[in-house]
Amino acid sequence: MLIHPVLGLAAWLATAGMLTWAFDLSSSSNFVVYWGQSSAGSQKPLAEYCKDATVDVIALSFLYQFPNTMLDLSASCRTTFPDSQLLHCPDVATDIKYCQSQGKIVLLSMGGAAGSYGFSSDAQAQAYADTVWNTFLAGNSTQRPFDDAVLDGVDLDIEGGSTTGYAAYIAQLRTRFAAGGGKQFYITGAPQCPFPDAMLGSTLNSAWFDMVFVQFYNNYCGLDAYPKGFNYDTWDQWAKTQAVNKNVKIFIGAPGSQSAAGRGYVDAPTLNAIVGDVRSKYTSLGGVMTWDASQAMGGSAWGQSVSSSLKGGLVKTQARRRRRR
Repeated sequence: MLIHPVLGLAAWLATAGMLTWAFDLSSSSNFVVYWGQSSAGSQKPLAEYCKDATVDVIALSFLYQFPNTMLDLSASCRTTFPDSQLLHCPDVATDIKYCQSQGKIVLLSMGGAAGSYGFSSDAQAQAYADTVWNTFLAGNSTQRPFDDAVLDGVDLDIEGGSTTGYAAYIAQLRTRFAAGGGKQFYITGAPQCPFPDAMLGSTLNSAWFDMVFVQFYNNYCGLDAYPKGFNYDTWDQWAKTQAVNKNVKIFIGAPGSQSAAGRGYVDAPTLNAIVGDVRSKYTSLGGVMTWDASQAMGGSAWGQSVSSSLKGGLVKTQARRRRRR
């Protein structure tokens, strides 16, 4: 069995206590969490999820209104700019930079199941891409919710509104990325598992995505339908034949607890077995996405178990090292 040289070195360094674990787009071992909505009732500060190897990607949820920019991060940020309803979150900004210093990437997730969002035209979408660049990424604005913290990209969790404009939005963002001074930025999407996705289907076929976090829950094709009804194979086929980026990574989206979704939750050993099966068959696998941090890493070890399995025991090794200190 061949070992990826970068991942092999990273794992050795991490076990030796020299590196936490760095996000690697080429890996099948990434663990993604959504953070911000505190769906379990309470959530830890963002930085708490970045103190070991468990999490690789964090999606801040949500930018729930656009193009009139409105953020909601539950109780983690309530302050706003003067004479504005736009959140101003200096503590979260500090945590973003800490997470990035630990090798994590932090994305801005747009949309969600509740909210008022969407574009009326491609021109409006392109203009809003410039707004997002200036407000959250590497541009400049007098009101930046996370001050000088520069997020690593944008996630589209589009579950309502119109399908208009998203491909144009991504194209304009990528134009900005190309002139962004060398920093790597990412575009991700979070479609439902029924194929094609009702909201993002056409955009997925016409725009460059780096990662796709397929929600394999709350639908007939979810994890609870494995093996016969679980349709990862359909998404793998899309990645290799229809996607603009033929190297796009597909993530298995899973609820982090029984209460995180209406259906689709499976316990950690079951999910780990499913992931192992998928990994043995499909090179498109990028890892596991979970909704959300408060559910997956609250009062249980579900998130750590799933991430540890993805990384071949690395998380458990680090946890034991911390206990001995």
